Amino acid sequence: MSTGELLSVEPQELQFPFELKKQISCSLQLTNKTSNYVAFKVKTTNPKKYCVRPNTGIVLPHSTSDVIVTMQAQKEAPADMQCKDKFLLQSAVTSPGATTKDITPEMFHKESGNTVEECKLRVSYVAPPQPPSPVREGSDEGSSPRVSASDNGTLNTAEYTTASSAFAERIHVNSQDNSSEAQAFISKLTQEKNSAIQQNNKLRQELEFLRQKGNRSSSGIPFIYVIIVGVLGIFLGFLLKKT
Repeated sequence: MSTGELLSVEPQELQFPFELKKQISCSLQLTNKTSNYVAFKVKTTNPKKYCVRPNTGIVLPHSTSDVIVTMQAQKEAPADMQCKDKFLLQSAVTSPGATTKDITPEMFHKESGNTVEECKLRVSYVAPPQPPSPVREGSDEGSSPRVSASDNGTLNTAEYTTASSAFAERIHVNSQDNSSEAQAFISKLTQEKNSAIQQNNKLRQELEFLRQKGNRSSSGIPFIYVIIVGVLGIFLGFLLKKT
């Protein structure tokens, strides 16, 4: 901070986060330490490059005023990011109740016998702020594990081993569950098939008995039994296909 008898200025160096083809602004804070009305004026060695608002003004007694300095968009970066531009802040006591309209160039002429304070400000370029690095998300529950990589592109061995073990264990458990369900289903079908075979054998025995009886009576096999045997044969074939 520059501390004069009239104004204190913060900061002493105008820092611009330099980016090509983009307007960049920074601010100055002027604080009046006196009980007088203080007029100020801002000059620069490169007026086409910068816009100062306001470039003149009045700071009331024991008050603060802000000045915004905007650098126009630049098409080329300076060599080594060095800047030789400078600013000059002039301040002088003015009459009580004065406004910006009352400021004249003669107020800041030392040759006229006025008490004029001057503060020189340098300009520097700084690197623009970098965006925060993305936070690596953890694996969602129920999804496959993610393998992380270090900054140089190599796999993180510890994380890879842990994730692989957890994934393999999950697959093993799921496989056991699926295997148990499949075995129960196969066992059920086997029981149904065995039951159907037993019923079919029983019906064959009854059919054979009826055939023998029919031969003795020379009446032949009743048509209803032929239909029953055919339906049971179709049902048995369906069960065998399911297994």
